[in-house]
Amino acid sequence: SGLVLVKNPHLDLMEEDVLYHLDLGTKTHNLPAMFGDIKFVCVGGSPNRMRAFAQFMQRELGLAGDGEDVADICAGSDRYAMYRAGPVLSISHGMGIPSISIMLHELIKLLHHAKCRDVTIIRIGTSGGLGIEAGSVVITDTAVDSFFQPRFEQVVLDDVVVRSTELDKDLAEELLACSRDIPDFPTLIGHTMCTYDFYEGQGRLDGALCSFSSEKKLEYLRRAYDAGVRNIEMESTAFAALCGLCGLKGESCRFHLV
Repeated sequence: SGLVLVKNPHLDLMEEDVLYHLDLGTKTHNLPAMFGDIKFVCVGGSPNRMRAFAQFMQRELGLAGDGEDVADICAGSDRYAMYRAGPVLSISHGMGIPSISIMLHELIKLLHHAKCRDVTIIRIGTSGGLGIEAGSVVITDTAVDSFFQPRFEQVVLDDVVVRSTELDKDLAEELLACSRDIPDFPTLIGHTMCTYDFYEGQGRLDGALCSFSSEKKLEYLRRAYDAGVRNIEMESTAFAALCGLCGLKGESCRFHLV
């Protein structure tokens, strides 16, 4: 039916579902009226970037206003920022798996309560590239962990639950085809490696701690490249797992800065 799914039987027993970190709720807000026509959701780490993206979409879609009047729908919360431009929702998710996971749980419930159909969600942002030209955009086909495996391990109570991290291959190809109309930067499809840390977890030598040599770092990154990894970041496995389980057609597009 194209509906966004939730897989939690406890929600049916609740009189009200409070989306605490988004400052929204099923009793305090008419979610179908506010969000029922949403078709695209773009998420990224920074609130300022997502506001700028919403302003860009407002201009691109020819909507009324100059873009400066876009309002933060989550202004009552200091955790995330949310803006909309027509059928496009733009939301920040912070940095790392815990932060994006909280946002996605509440976003998915929002889309479910709003009765949205056929929603496409795209993660946009920056990353560290691996063996690619600076300024490239990597479209993720599969998110992998630090062992280059397509999996997201979630500790649930005292169990380790392993979930798939495959993303929508057709959407990846569609985005790649769209990129051919924009010659300003090279675009490619590849694996994205997700880590739990910005410094040691990504092989950086400039953190407060470093427990490996530069030679070991380079050997690891070569193995990652040989496994198909083209960029490294901190959210993609959780993003892919939650989108796949809840019926969202998802993709991740990352810009390699340096």
